[in-house]
Amino acid sequence: MKTPPARSLLDWYDRHRRVLPWRSGPGQTADPYAVWLSEIMLQQTTVKAVGPYYHRFLAKFPTVQALAAADRDDVLSAWAGLGYYSRARNLHACAQKVVELGGFPNTVEGLLTLPGVGAYTAAAVAAIAFGVPVVPVDGNVERITSRLFAIEEPLPASRKKLAALASGLNADKEARKRPSDFAQALFDLGASLCSPRSPACGLCPWVTVCAAHKAGIAATLPRRAPKAVKPVRYGAHFLVIDAAGQVLLRKRPEKGLLAAMTELPGTPWRTEPWSMEEALTHAPVQTEWQDCGMVKHVFTHFTLQVTVYAARISRFSNQAVQEGFLAPATGVDALSLPSLMLKCIKRGLKTLAT
Repeated sequence: MKTPPARSLLDWYDRHRRVLPWRSGPGQTADPYAVWLSEIMLQQTTVKAVGPYYHRFLAKFPTVQALAAADRDDVLSAWAGLGYYSRARNLHACAQKVVELGGFPNTVEGLLTLPGVGAYTAAAVAAIAFGVPVVPVDGNVERITSRLFAIEEPLPASRKKLAALASGLNADKEARKRPSDFAQALFDLGASLCSPRSPACGLCPWVTVCAAHKAGIAATLPRRAPKAVKPVRYGAHFLVIDAAGQVLLRKRPEKGLLAAMTELPGTPWRTEPWSMEEALTHAPVQTEWQDCGMVKHVFTHFTLQVTVYAARISRFSNQAVQEGFLAPATGVDALSLPSLMLKCIKRGLKTLAT
């Protein structure tokens, strides 16, 4: 299989490169911290969604040293809303390791030793920030590769084959002279022209060497095996507010899903629905609870259906406060609350306001 010409892709990139907040300009040296931070944020999250979070996060933690020295709860709070919170915990641990090392490793192998850094992120930081001639393989690059070589075997079974083919895309000397630009050119090609549903083949710099385009099947690639139906889990969470307008919250365990995040008190999550009678045995206080209905939240591996209960009381007992902590109901946005809990609080407040 012939390697597509890097020169045509790089010429296209020089004319059409995206302007992104974490991307250095032409002729500028990339900041490893900015590249690494953006790549972690972009995992499972779109460029459009990441932009505002990136600016706020960088304003609060402008250097890897500032991030390493921060309290973990402050990091989680700044991350709140981006989801996949293990990324934030690994980000903090990684920053501390980088400071301990005296800076970011400048090789793929060195980067792979950092917490939360996998094969793609290591390759992306190495190529973009340090000019290492490697091809980072993300979803965009998988799609481009499957079309260039007309790989009809569906994902995920074809993933290793696509990665092997993608690793050779930078085989010619033009690509190796500009490894940072070449990697970002691939990302931009996949994000703009070689898009998932309607590829703009007529504008693509590699159209003449694209096997899928020649076969008329570009829009159908990459193919994917049917997704398994996600299992459903059930839970209940309780919003209770005292006369001073304070809401009772607690921290989740240090391990597991949403580890160490703030939540409303509630039941465990399980595969069977909770009856109201069962759920109320987990209520933080004994009072008259209102059923606020259900909140649905989709995680990577399952869908969660949470019944929200809400109540007002005059004051919290010492025991209730010992098992959690109080925060102003009007200030919950400032806390490191996952979006699931924000949805539950919003649902509960709406019910209490009627």
